[in-house]
Amino acid sequence: MKKSMKETVKRWTPKRKTTQMIEISQGETAVAGASRTYDLTPSEVET
Repeated sequence: MKKSMKETVKRWTPKRKTTQMIEISQGETAVAGASRTYDLTPSEVET
């Protein structure tokens, strides 16, 4: 069984970070949720 790309790739690319920042600012995602998804600390997500 194959895993989805989101489950296997956890690199924090500029495109992914931009998408997450937009989702966080629009209230669609919380910083804590993005931290867990991408295995980052909250401060890494916020910077």
